[in-house]
Amino acid sequence: MADDADQNPDRTLRLLWRRELGATQGSRGPKQSSSVDEVVRAGIAIADAEGLDALSMRKVGDRLGLRVMSVYTYVANRAELISLMHDEAVGEQPVKPHRGSVRTRLKKVCRQLYDGYLRHPWLLQAESIRGNLGPYVVARYEWQLRAIEGIGLDDISMDQVITLVSGFAAGAAGLAIEVKRTQETSGMTDAEWWEINAPILDKVMAGTDFPLAGRVGTSTGEAYNAATDPDLSFRFGLDRILDGIELYIEQRTRAE
Repeated sequence: MADDADQNPDRTLRLLWRRELGATQGSRGPKQSSSVDEVVRAGIAIADAEGLDALSMRKVGDRLGLRVMSVYTYVANRAELISLMHDEAVGEQPVKPHRGSVRTRLKKVCRQLYDGYLRHPWLLQAESIRGNLGPYVVARYEWQLRAIEGIGLDDISMDQVITLVSGFAAGAAGLAIEVKRTQETSGMTDAEWWEINAPILDKVMAGTDFPLAGRVGTSTGEAYNAATDPDLSFRFGLDRILDGIELYIEQRTRAE
């Protein structure tokens, strides 16, 4: 959208840290009847219910009983609103002191990200490479780093470990979200889809051209009762990633 291209990074950063900086709620127009916080919460509610693509300044205004131009006195544009929504959604998840082994800590870090995406699927679209460096996002990064502080990694390696775990969480959550979306749009569960298509699949896979695909496909189909099991994929993949991280830490310790 055109207004997305006009985002002022400095203004957005000040709004993200508005509570710490004591920033005013707005500077244009008459006395305001709402607040930035209410505008952000309205945006989150719309994105949760309809998806990020459906979010518009007009819908936010309608939800708050404001004219669309009044919404612009709180946030400059849609892109700025999404940045604020992203940070606010991240802040919903508590960051409690870490306990247990490094593996346990990193599992908690990854699970928190995964659960956050499932709660707000639009977060996958809202995140950017530069990041929305609001207070909640920064606090989460601090908490993630503390999970691996003091185990022998340098700063770059620490960041890369968190990046690896975070990227996996996003990918796994994307799969889970897509499976759920497919079921909702098709109007049938995976089990119902398999029941309808099983006779055809049995027929085409009965020959000898696909012995491995046939055998493994049958085993997984019986185990999952679906094409895939997103939660199992998350748990299996995370364990293998943590295996590699533990080996990496062990090798660095030996080398030093």
